[in-house]
Order: sequence, then C-alpha cells, then structure tokens
Amino acid sequence: MAIARGHNEYLEAQLATLPHLPAVERLTPRVIRILGGNPSKYHLQGTNTYLLGTGRERLLIDTGQGIPIWIETLSDVLARENAIVTQALLTHWHLDHVTGSRDLRKVSPSTRYYKNSPDDGQEDIHDGQVFSVEGASVRALYTPGHSFDHMCFLLEEEDAIFTGDNVLGHGTTVFSDLGAYMKSLQRMLDQGMAGVAYPGHGALIGDARGKIAEYIRHRMRREEQIVKVLEEKRNPVGGSGLTALDIVGVIYTSIGPELRLAAAKGAVQVLEKLETEGKVRMEDCGGQRKWFLANHPSP
Repeated sequence: MAIARGHNEYLEAQLATLPHLPAVERLTPRVIRILGGNPSKYHLQGTNTYLLGTGRERLLIDTGQGIPIWIETLSDVLARENAIVTQALLTHWHLDHVTGSRDLRKVSPSTRYYKNSPDDGQEDIHDGQVFSVEGASVRALYTPGHSFDHMCFLLEEEDAIFTGDNVLGHGTTVFSDLGAYMKSLQRMLDQGMAGVAYPGHGALIGDARGKIAEYIRHRMRREEQIVKVLEEKRNPVGGSGLTALDIVGVIYTSIGPELRLAAAKGAVQVLEKLETEGKVRMEDCGGQRKWFLANHPSP
C-alpha cells in the first residue's frame, strides 16, 4: 500500500504542474480540440478529442471517456459550427478514448465509427486508409505498442500527426509491447512530417519530429543503462545475476523505495525486449527472475 500511495502522490504532483488547457480550443482553421472532461493523474488534463474539417461534415478523432460534459460541449461546438460528425476515428480501444461513442450515437445516429480490430458496431481501419471531409484528409498509420490496435493519423493539409497515446504532450507514455512500440515510433518518425503533433493527452506539440525522436532517444538510453548495469555488475566466473529491482536500484538513485517497484515493472519490459533480441537472458534463481547478459556464464 505504501508503494501505491507513493506512486499516486508522485503522479498527482506531476498533474499539478501541467499547463491549463481550455475545454474547447481552435488550434488551426481545420482543427478544434475538445477535452474529454476527465482530468486525472493518468489522463493529464483529460483525453483530447479533435473535430476536423471546414465544411458541414466533420471528422472526429476519439470520443473521450463518456463524461457527460464532453457530449454537451461537443454538441455546442457542432451547433456553433453548423456541422455534423459523419465519421469518428478511434485511435485505440482504451476506455478513455472510446466510451463517449455511446453518447455520440444518441445525438448523431448516422455517424460511422472506425477502429483497428473493430468491435461494438465499428468498422475496420486498415493501414494507409484515407478519411476525408471538406478541408481535412487524414491517412491512418498502424502503430501498435501502446496497445495492440493503436492507430495514428497523418493530417495531409498540415503535414501533421495525431499521435494518440504513443506520444503525449507532457512526459512519456506506457506501452504493452516495448519492441512493437519502438518500431512504431520509428515508423512515425520516418513519415517525415514537418508540422505539429496532436497528442491524445496534453498540449499541442510544436515539433512533431523532434518530440518523436526525443521519445526514441529516451527509450534507447534506458536500454543502454540496463545493459551497462548488467555489464558492470557481472561476475566473470558466473554470478547470481540481477533482479529488475537490483537494476532499478542502480539506475534510479534519486527516487525513493516507494517508487522503485513501479520502475521495476518498466525495467522488466525493457529486459523482455532485450531478451527477444538475444542481448540478455532470464533465469529462475530460487524463485526469483534474474537477468544476465546473453554471453555471460550461468551461475
């Protein structure tokens, strides 16, 4: 309980430092951001949803968590814009991005919903698929890692990218598969966009390429740190290996013990990626998972 409490206090402190975002903001002539009304230590200022286009028919990216204020706000924006939502594109299955679809169906029964690996009345999104309305065309980009079904969207008119939860406006994100996530970040970078990034949470990112490259460097540094710890702590004639907590204790010297368990979970994801690449191996040592460099002798 002390570990969970300490981690929660850390996240709440991070939330308190975030810049204020208005509930509705026109970011460009074709992009309006509407917050999901669900600010929290996990969702930052709330889930970002985006209304795209300049004519009567609009695209919507993500539908929020189902908080009533979101559909009320969206309805007000649509009335002011004299617009309707004809297509809703969902970046991934997480509930804070899709649950508001239930409310949107009530006020806009003709809207069509699209998601990779669809369910609940959605249609499939395939890699490279283009969705267009007056003033806005987006191309789907399959980018798993944060979740198995994650999609980003490239906005052709602005040479910009909607990053979903792969890249956030503040801090870093979580992932279910680090190997897939790293490949997706590289694929996002390889698109060569020169514009901005519209994240699933947090403020607009002014330099999409720079931020994606920063995320890649951050993850690569973590991998390099972990390999270095294994190299420095190894016994040349065969040692006992290191647990994820051992590794975290060396790398994260500035965090208290209450946060190290959470950090160890992230370290395990890195180690598992390195294991699939043949760089490290794991052995069960008396009921503990211990990690070794792949070329290091067993104890």
